[in-house]
Amino acid sequence: MLELNINNETSKLKAVVLGTAIDNGPTPKQEEAYDPKSLEHLLAGTYPIEEDMVNEMEAFNRVLTKYDVKVFRPEMIENYNQIFTRDIGFVIGDVFVKSNILPDRERELDAIQYIIDQVDPIKVVRPPAEVHIEGGDVMLWNDHIFVGTYKGSDYQDYITARTNVQGVQYIKDLFPNKIVKEFDLVKSKIEARDNALHLDCCFQPVGNNKGIIYKGGFREEADYLFLVNLFGKENLFHITRDEMYHMNSNIFSIDTAVVVSERNFTRLNNWLRANGFVVEEVPYAEIAKQEGLLRCSTLPLIRE
Repeated sequence: MLELNINNETSKLKAVVLGTAIDNGPTPKQEEAYDPKSLEHLLAGTYPIEEDMVNEMEAFNRVLTKYDVKVFRPEMIENYNQIFTRDIGFVIGDVFVKSNILPDRERELDAIQYIIDQVDPIKVVRPPAEVHIEGGDVMLWNDHIFVGTYKGSDYQDYITARTNVQGVQYIKDLFPNKIVKEFDLVKSKIEARDNALHLDCCFQPVGNNKGIIYKGGFREEADYLFLVNLFGKENLFHITRDEMYHMNSNIFSIDTAVVVSERNFTRLNNWLRANGFVVEEVPYAEIAKQEGLLRCSTLPLIRE
């Protein structure tokens, strides 16, 4: 059996599900794009090709293996995008939550069922149908659970709005002993630079007391100020609109002092090293064209 244990974003990682880009399927049609960044690259003819994405994910896999992390991969589905495992489920404490994701992506959950079958069934839950929640919007920080959402009355009109207020309430009900704080995120269907697809597109903790943040990703300044007050402004690395677009806040922690980051994130990587982090740089710019990066590709199962 797998003894799940996830209580924050940065403790030493022991086991994780890493997505796969193998047999990723044909380049989608423009009308099939799930987010504005993918659409942008489809229109420009720069949408990533499978070989490049496979190479990027294997570079990430090598780093995880280097640190003795047990890496699970999804079972193969022919002609299907299985890169972003963060969307399809997440672990809080010792509970595995199956996401209610976009209906087209339900098969991705089936592909990791062999892993879920290794978990005590009592510890596996699935929200009711009206609850929308994806792992990219759920972030653990010890006593806190941060949840990204969109509170606009036009929620149903946005394919980029992935976690609803019912999703926030579900987490509050499931974990009454945690401090659950929701964040109302900026969404756009047409401009990727103004679309915080998930919370991890505009914020992520690193180390024991630091974080990466994009102020413009929050619809309410009070939400941004909550994080400033919690972490301290001096401990937050503020990224620009362009850096948010390139997914600078979507790196991944293997340990409190070890971070996997994209090799082109020069300003961020320099700041991390200046603050005592070991930065494992990998190429991930092609996968980033689908509005997801390193955190999006992972589903952590066990941390110390």
